[in-house]
Amino acid sequence: MPLQIYNTMTRSREPFVPLEPGKVKMYVCGPTVYDYIHIGNARPVIVFDVVRSYLEYLGYDVNYVVNFTDVDDKLIRKARELDMDVSAVAEKFIAAYHEDLAGLNVPAASMNPRVTESMDLIIDFIKELVDKGYAYENDGDVFYRTKKFKDYGQLSGQNLEELQFGIRINVDERKENAEDFVLWKAAKPGEIHWSSPWGDGRPGWHIECSAMARHYLGDTLDIHGGGQDLQFPHHECECAQSEVITGKPLSRYWMHNGYIRIDNEKMSKSLGNGILVKDLRAHHKPEALRYFMLSTHYRNPLNYNQETMSQAENSVERIANAVANVKHRLANALEGNGGVSTELQTKLDGILQQFGEKMNDDFNTPDAITAVFDWVSEANHLLQRDVVHQAELQAVLHTFHSMNSVLRIYSEPSEELLDDEIEQLIAERVEARKTKNWGRADEIRDLLAAKGIVLEDTAQGMRWRRK
Repeated sequence: MPLQIYNTMTRSREPFVPLEPGKVKMYVCGPTVYDYIHIGNARPVIVFDVVRSYLEYLGYDVNYVVNFTDVDDKLIRKARELDMDVSAVAEKFIAAYHEDLAGLNVPAASMNPRVTESMDLIIDFIKELVDKGYAYENDGDVFYRTKKFKDYGQLSGQNLEELQFGIRINVDERKENAEDFVLWKAAKPGEIHWSSPWGDGRPGWHIECSAMARHYLGDTLDIHGGGQDLQFPHHECECAQSEVITGKPLSRYWMHNGYIRIDNEKMSKSLGNGILVKDLRAHHKPEALRYFMLSTHYRNPLNYNQETMSQAENSVERIANAVANVKHRLANALEGNGGVSTELQTKLDGILQQFGEKMNDDFNTPDAITAVFDWVSEANHLLQRDVVHQAELQAVLHTFHSMNSVLRIYSEPSEELLDDEIEQLIAERVEARKTKNWGRADEIRDLLAAKGIVLEDTAQGMRWRRK
């Protein structure tokens, strides 16, 4: 089955066919950089990283653009609170964002355009909307004429009359209609601003993505993604802005990930139950955080609690142990001692086929992870044999690394040297086992465990690893 993607616009799964063979243009709305990102922000970061990685696994050249909103009301308020320039606040939290991404095993996007570096693009885009009669200026602000765009509400599945009751709209007599949204905001005294045909000011939130997506990726994207909360009004407004300018669909496929709940409660500022990624990283491995995020289908709600994280930690530990055991056996295997049996190769091919089928089913990562555990079972079964060929172990590892290149729920352990005290204790334990001094051997094992060293006795000898 070829790759199928659930398209929010059509409410159905559709075969993925990019505009240009072999290439994918993908835009995902990035953070407003006024604070550290929280667990809710981390979900689209990981979800769309996996989408990008799987497309690359399939052989596509992916141009992956994630923007930074580095000026808006929240940044201005934060700058006042911290007594800093808006640009300094943005730099601080952009750096923190990159640090969090690295801590989640997420490679950088192809490009991270910023609003402040795209002002000419944004102003020119607004000019086009004004010239076409889809935008109007009033007292230095520029608004979009929502009623003029006949398809407004198509992405969210609502009509304008319903939307008037479903969204919070500040009463503004300068608007022709209550649901019109702002494209350009006149600057208030002392605020950061840029010059424009309508006076000093700054962009509204929605216009920035339309301008940057068009400039860096063209009139129509292959995939536009983001959290479910962006479906309306942000993505709806992007469609309205972009499609009246280009006369083309903004994106062929719209993807939205579900919400995260904390202990079965909605995450919200009023409840104070948001969790920052930097705090999560202090207590959990990146692989466990990724596993947790990927253990539920991206479109479904996801519940965070200590139990689910403990399960994720245990699962990635089981995977890491299987990989380590295979690598340990491979290090002690003789070169040229046979090839891969037809039976084993068939099983490995079947695991990869299962993995691909599940990922092709709208990036079904929970079931794709099942294929990884089928690999764990096969690896453990292979290691029970007295004689294992080096080529078989290499084939097993290759199969795993193929799947992990997409999921990244395992990382190679960093090389760390044992200090003299620990080396001496390990040597003493080996000797204690030779002399059948099991009490001392267990005592040393427990002592090393307290120092973060885990010893594992295998048929091929003792191996160690750090927790």
